[in-house]
Amino acid sequence: MALTLNDISSLINTQGSKQYGGEAVSQLEHALQCAYLAECAQETEETIVAAFLHDIGHLLSAGKVDTPVIDDHTDDLHQYIALPFIRTLFSDAVLEPIKLHVDAKRYLCAVDKGYWATLSDASKKSLALQGGTYSDQEAAEFESNIYGQQAVRLRRYDDLAKIPGAITPDLNHYLAIMHRVAL
Repeated sequence: MALTLNDISSLINTQGSKQYGGEAVSQLEHALQCAYLAECAQETEETIVAAFLHDIGHLLSAGKVDTPVIDDHTDDLHQYIALPFIRTLFSDAVLEPIKLHVDAKRYLCAVDKGYWATLSDASKKSLALQGGTYSDQEAAEFESNIYGQQAVRLRRYDDLAKIPGAITPDLNHYLAIMHRVAL
């Protein structure tokens, strides 16, 4: 079942207040902070929307839509769950960084020796569930992806977007950008 833009807005409004994994922010706070960091970095509107929606798969896998139930010992594959629901709404410039943001974490752990130490405990736990650090060959393959560097930037925003009480533009600001880049 494909989502509409109104469905996405409703999902975020109804499920966004849930805690973001083991972090000290809600799903909505995390999404707003991530999008704001992308906006402050003067990313394209497509990248801003990807940053805003990169974890929507977590909301979809929370049982509100027909998706698999995942426990604390299994990765929910949120980066893939969202794609069939939003594929008709956005271009690859939005979809691919969403799909690759977990791979970007695995990549950064392989190529940036200090990166792992910057991850939150929750991100370290999820990294293990997501397959761990990339091998040299996997990292080289990731580097060849045309959306790889965009996903790396999104990943860095993702890592920083976990500050309780951070001030960001409101939800309507990013919903308006989402409407502008929709197909």
